[in-house]
Amino acid sequence: MLFFPNCKINIGLRVVARRADGYHDIETWMVPVRGLCDIVEIVHAPGDGAEFVSSGLAVDCPPEKNLCLRAYRALHERFPIGGVRIHLHKIVPMGAGLGGGSADAAFVVKGLSELFGLNLSRKCMEELCAGIGSDTAFFVANRPALATGRGEILEPVDFSLRGKRLLIVKPAESVSTAEAYAGIAPRRTDRPLLECLNAPVGRWRETVRNDFEPVVFRAHPQLERLRNEMYRRGAVYASMTGSGAAVYGIFDGGAPIDSDFGDVFVYQEDMV
Repeated sequence: MLFFPNCKINIGLRVVARRADGYHDIETWMVPVRGLCDIVEIVHAPGDGAEFVSSGLAVDCPPEKNLCLRAYRALHERFPIGGVRIHLHKIVPMGAGLGGGSADAAFVVKGLSELFGLNLSRKCMEELCAGIGSDTAFFVANRPALATGRGEILEPVDFSLRGKRLLIVKPAESVSTAEAYAGIAPRRTDRPLLECLNAPVGRWRETVRNDFEPVVFRAHPQLERLRNEMYRRGAVYASMTGSGAAVYGIFDGGAPIDSDFGDVFVYQEDMV
């Protein structure tokens, strides 16, 4: 069985509190990027475990720590599933803040439910995914949502960016989540993020911010230059996504955007 885990962008990201469990409470609007996908193949295999192989972009962790295997183990502990072979073909850049690894894990959960006829509910799968990674549950329903808590508390949001064009740029450098959080100072604001998002997109630049940007931009100034270049090319809103290192711009629809940014990863699509 083949699955195509897509990625996401964060529009606004507030780090509002440090939790007693060592995590942070956040507030962010997450939006699926439908066309930028990894490929995951899951097939039955002899035995009672999971064999994992990868191709495409190099995966920056040992196979036994890959989120795909964590997803398998999470289901195997609770449900009678047998052996599988998981092949991940990696296309979504890592260390980008695009949630590629989280999407892979969520699609493995959904795929195993289908492969073994478990018919798990969305709520059950979201609970399983929340234990795998902070934003993994988002990719179960895979629709725009306001995420709070660690990123696992999801509230569907009806804002539409249909007719806009999305441009994503990811340089060779990456930013780890640990690096980004190390310099963050949690803070609460009086104005809810959803209220800010209700304004026209052209006004988001004034109020919709990613709290990681000041920290990450100091260590990776190229990312700030890329964000500013998005505005120079006509973006109505531009930001780093997640904890970086991908930067995106939202443009009014029409012709494709000039994507010559040098030797970097570039992707664009019409938003739906």
